[in-house]
Amino acid sequence: MRSNQDINRLKIVLAEKKRTNKWLAEQLCKDQATVSKWCTNTSQPTLEMLVRIADVLEVDIKDLLHPSTLIKEG
Repeated sequence: MRSNQDINRLKIVLAEKKRTNKWLAEQLCKDQATVSKWCTNTSQPTLEMLVRIADVLEVDIKDLLHPSTLIKEG
């Protein structure tokens, strides 16, 4: 089971695209430490920033997020 904080897949998508945190930070004019926090799910980018990230990485915004899980009734 994944942590409640494990919301985005940015680290995975960067690896798939063979890109680094540093490269993404440069593309977005953001501090590398900020992008690193997003990649480790320590903090989350805004929705607007997710749209920019998706554009830069040329992926659908849905690819940047873990699918939501259904709550089991019981």
